[in-house]
Amino acid sequence: MRLNKVIYGFCAVAMATTGWEMGLKDAYAETPANMLIIANRIDDMVQLDPAEIFEFAGMDLALNVYDRLVAFAPRDLSKGAVPGLAESWTVGEDGKTYTFNIRPDVKFHSGNPVTAADAEFSLRRAILLKKTPSFILNQFGFTSENIKDTIQATDAMTLVITTDKKYAPSFVLNCLTAGIAGIVDKKLVMEHEKEGDLGHEWLKTHSAGSGAYKLTSWKPNESYTLTAVPGYWRGDAAMKRVIVRHVSESATQRLMLEKGDIDIARNLSAEDVKAIKSNKNIAIDDDLRGRIMYFSMNQKHPALSKPKVAQALKYLADYKGMANSFLKGQYTVHQAFLPRTYLGELKDKPFTFDLQKAKTLLKDAGYPDGFEVEMIVRNAQERLDIAQSLQNTFGQAGVKVTLSVGTGKQILGRYRNRDFDIYLGAWGPDYPDPQTNADTFSHNPDNRDEAKLTGKLAWRNAWDIPKMTKETEAAVEELDAIKRGKMYVKIQKEHQMKSPFAIMFQQIEQTGRQKNVKNFITGAAISEAYYWTVTK
Repeated sequence: MRLNKVIYGFCAVAMATTGWEMGLKDAYAETPANMLIIANRIDDMVQLDPAEIFEFAGMDLALNVYDRLVAFAPRDLSKGAVPGLAESWTVGEDGKTYTFNIRPDVKFHSGNPVTAADAEFSLRRAILLKKTPSFILNQFGFTSENIKDTIQATDAMTLVITTDKKYAPSFVLNCLTAGIAGIVDKKLVMEHEKEGDLGHEWLKTHSAGSGAYKLTSWKPNESYTLTAVPGYWRGDAAMKRVIVRHVSESATQRLMLEKGDIDIARNLSAEDVKAIKSNKNIAIDDDLRGRIMYFSMNQKHPALSKPKVAQALKYLADYKGMANSFLKGQYTVHQAFLPRTYLGELKDKPFTFDLQKAKTLLKDAGYPDGFEVEMIVRNAQERLDIAQSLQNTFGQAGVKVTLSVGTGKQILGRYRNRDFDIYLGAWGPDYPDPQTNADTFSHNPDNRDEAKLTGKLAWRNAWDIPKMTKETEAAVEELDAIKRGKMYVKIQKEHQMKSPFAIMFQQIEQTGRQKNVKNFITGAAISEAYYWTVTK
């Protein structure tokens, strides 16, 4: 691909990674039988408080450190929500009252018992802190003003939550499997409270959970280490220590895997997967994930805000060309905001690379000679490859793209502040319900800058959609699953043609692992990676 112009306006991470890799080979020629070492891109991790964690790498950590009231059975995700810290629950006749019975004799890593008061504190805390993922709980009508009435520990082992209206119970339970619903140790957290922050500053770099692992150390953009906690209620984890290293380059991950320096490589390119498939010591697992790859166009931009321009750029992406070359085996063409396997999935693919059609649309929009635009993208190989392909094909229609490359934290910061022209990135579901993506791609109740609805991608792109917002709200209230699915299909068809989002691919995650590593479960389309299930 021809690279016209790239601005590396941020700090590079490759040099630090390479230097670490050179020093690690001798130290971990063979990984210990009770230790799991993973190479992954973790430069998107901003902090570690479950009330704020909202990035891919951070969610993996949260799943293994913090238990939730309800969970998934990792070996059979099709079961849906199953008991977690709540051993059982009931839904009242009004359809709004959920009563959770807390599992007895479970302890936090501190030794403090897990009680309903901890669950009450954790959910209320998530609402009060108002961090990015809080919208997952806010959508049930919880506010800082009403949480004393709507989220209550009625006794030591009973939690009652009351939603603002009747929803499908599966929707409510699915949301409670999200990372923001992780239960924290109230006593320990409040011992570290400063100036009314509910322990937030402390939890950014520490853990206070009841999961299979506790945090031992975290070095941003370098690594984190987890240590297994004896007596875990699901059973002690076989891997007594988990080390996750930031290794941005696929080639470096492949080399480390081949030499036995790591157990698992999470970010292998299609080329590197092909190169090691014949290695008898390595296995490759293919898993259709819920993650989708897209680019979006800020509606504050004078050209990108024109519907015909947005549609023209959708015809300037070489979907099949990318999927059949550098993305082969790792992404499949997909053009709707709900991943395949979800209720309401849409398989329609209305866009193909059509240069003449794109040129006509640009001319009709008043840009016959194109225009200049910046695209921001994270420093990850497949995203850079996609960005360069788009830069090339856009350029054929006169749209001159400058690429600005940074770490995950830097790029997400600009995206969440509406400080961009075009964003190229990925989105993964927060819970296994169609509303998880509809709420962010097709719902924007307040388009003002000061609204700061950073959890909603429609808001990040300044896309004001009162009609679609109402349609999305109606879909989540529909109790009939068949009708509800059809409502999401209708929304997605309109979204495909009118939105500033060009959804391109759904991920097929290819994980490389040593063959002696068993039961590493990436969570398919609905969850995160499980460490506590792994054996050697």
